[in-house]
Amino acid sequence: MSESYSLPTKPEGVIPSLVERFNSGKVSEMMTLYEGAVLIADDGRTVTDRAEIAAELERDLSLGLPLEANARHVFVADDIAQIVADWSIDGTGPDGKHVHVEGTASDVVRRGADGRWRYLMDNRRGTTVRQPA
Repeated sequence: MSESYSLPTKPEGVIPSLVERFNSGKVSEMMTLYEGAVLIADDGRTVTDRAEIAAELERDLSLGLPLEANARHVFVADDIAQIVADWSIDGTGPDGKHVHVEGTASDVVRRGADGRWRYLMDNRRGTTVRQPA
């Protein structure tokens, strides 16, 4: 039986939903949070193609390490919200080397016609200066 995660009904539920989906290890579960979304890649590129967003997410999922994240601020204006969240991925990677990645995200989510909140902009590095790949 496949697991299924409900979409958040409040913007405060986006980060817990993201963590749950990430920690499932399934990119398909992650992608349900991205409908018409933009992902800002670590090098600063704006990614809108769903297949490319999935590839970016799969890279992090392939580490096989849990995501920890907490919303620091949630600012809501009608059907749009900005979420500032601190996150980290830490542990021993598949190659046996220690992995530690962290940041403060500045994300924008939108409530859909179905009342569920999904990413409009996923900017996991927030204001961090990007270096081209």
